[in-house]
Amino acid sequence: MEEIIAILNSIHPGVDFAKEQHLIDDGLLSSMEIMMLAARLEKEFDIKIRLPEIRPENFQSAAAVSAMVDRLMDD
Repeated sequence: MEEIIAILNSIHPGVDFAKEQHLIDDGLLSSMEIMMLAARLEKEFDIKIRLPEIRPENFQSAAAVSAMVDRLMDD
């Protein structure tokens, strides 16, 4: 999860991603930042994030992003 937090910080500095639980609901990540995050995750973790995975619940928190990455790595 530390690597995911580091990626999030590089895309949108100034947010406590370790604690924040409502990144989408609170407007802390824009749609452009979510797409940038997805691209970085694909590269860093050698996964493919398909369109059905780009939904708010997968990006609400670092933990949710981590769970999605873990799930996609297992596929």
